[in-house]
Amino acid sequence: MKAVLQDAYGPADVLKLQDVERPTVQAGEVLVRVEAAALDAGVWHLMTGRPLLLRLMGFGLRRPSVRIRGREVAGRVEAVGSGVTRCRPGDEVFGFCEGSFAEYASAPEDRFVVKPPNLPLDRAAALPISGVTALQALRDSGRVRPGQRVLIIGAGGGVGTFAVQLAKSMGATVTGVCSTAKTELVRSLGAAEVIDYTREGFAERPERYDLIVDTAGGRPLSVLRRALTPRGTLVIVGSETDGRLLGGTDRVLRALLLSPFVRHSLRGLFSVERTEDLQTLADLVAAGDLVPVVDRTFPLDQVPEAIAHLRDGRACGKILITP
Repeated sequence: MKAVLQDAYGPADVLKLQDVERPTVQAGEVLVRVEAAALDAGVWHLMTGRPLLLRLMGFGLRRPSVRIRGREVAGRVEAVGSGVTRCRPGDEVFGFCEGSFAEYASAPEDRFVVKPPNLPLDRAAALPISGVTALQALRDSGRVRPGQRVLIIGAGGGVGTFAVQLAKSMGATVTGVCSTAKTELVRSLGAAEVIDYTREGFAERPERYDLIVDTAGGRPLSVLRRALTPRGTLVIVGSETDGRLLGGTDRVLRALLLSPFVRHSLRGLFSVERTEDLQTLADLVAAGDLVPVVDRTFPLDQVPEAIAHLRDGRACGKILITP
């Protein structure tokens, strides 16, 4: 089968499309014929090995511990191993899966759920990482409640497009922050108001928010706190910086250290890949309350171009990769 392999850390030219053996399904595992995979910021981090903290977390000190890139997938079950009871050959599923930039991928059965009937199979690949991250940021870390005012920074991105819809479905009044090109999209997803950050700063406006979910950028904590209500909550989901050792995690650490000494609740999110959250997303899609936003689709041999498009910040929603 064809797969995107990586044997060293570095720029996009470390990624190679090669022929490899198809995975052999093991006990408790499901083999999926990939319909689509999705691209998230984590793929770039695993490609470059930055920040260095990532390598210390078990992803490989000198080279990637997993050779095939890609961590989320949608496809049809090709085969199941012994002991598998939840999936059958032919089922259309989506979920978490190491090595999804390939024609076939395998993972334990509890990493997958069945695709909602009203969602095209390829678009289900957009849900796992970004959808679960947005859900946990709002429900678990942000503890959003009906009637609250919620600000989503990076509202037009992969996590942000889910966060806008989820916050609205939870009864919040949503304001999105994004670039000019994404304002109409964010408004169409349910944001009551959209702020174009190229034209004005949200912290200089009179509005204050019960919850801010920051999915993009590296704004100082002082700026973010100015936009909170006196006892508001800040959840930092993403922060792409050039820090070689810690990357954007240093801002999360500063927030956690500061939080006990201020009235604001300052939190960082390190999302957990939970299958029950995948099912929650599937139920929301089936009910019509959540729609994955797909920017573009790239074939396997254009993964480097897809990563460059993601890093440029131009993508509206998710980028898909197809075999």
